[in-house]
Amino acid sequence: MHSKHDLPDASSSGRMNQKIRTRQAIIEACRGLIRSGSAVSIPEVARVALVSEATVYRYFPDLPSLVNTAIVSLWPSPAEALAPIAHSTDPVERIAFAAEIFLRRVQAYQGAVRAMIAATITQPEGPATRPKLRFDWIDEALAPAEAMLAQTDAEAFTQLKRDLAVVVSAEALFTLTDLCGLSPDEAISTAARLARTITAAALCDGSPTLR
Repeated sequence: MHSKHDLPDASSSGRMNQKIRTRQAIIEACRGLIRSGSAVSIPEVARVALVSEATVYRYFPDLPSLVNTAIVSLWPSPAEALAPIAHSTDPVERIAFAAEIFLRRVQAYQGAVRAMIAATITQPEGPATRPKLRFDWIDEALAPAEAMLAQTDAEAFTQLKRDLAVVVSAEALFTLTDLCGLSPDEAISTAARLARTITAAALCDGSPTLR
């Protein structure tokens, strides 16, 4: 026979379930704002989720951590994104394709991306950490060349990745649209072309047999 101390605490279970529902409501509110391309902020997420700003901060310390959590299901993995050219072993073709797909996703979710960049720039020492999605996409695109280039000149290969990280980026896209006055399509085409040029030049310098 069980004593009352052995029985589940219904009130504790209820509180836990409520916390889970509240957290999920906050994430879904943020996800909806991201999909819309609207600016994402803690006050706006709180408004859509029907909770207070203080409640949002109880679950997420800052906006980037919330956006990171919410955007996971909206962003394809590098392998999924590059599936249409999975047959290609040409790093130049692959990086151009990856750059275009990546930057189109950035453009679609620019409200959230801009908010995240702003938050991490204004609080560089804070708990926020920006996602490093671009690096995974670059790695996937260059995978066919990695074995050869890493062996012939590992430092040059590392430098190529750094160079591409500057180009395959939200910062590059927003520079081209905001400061250079290009349309999103023109900006994406420009960045993808530069990614192709950088990669082709590095391969010619490092390992001509790859081209």
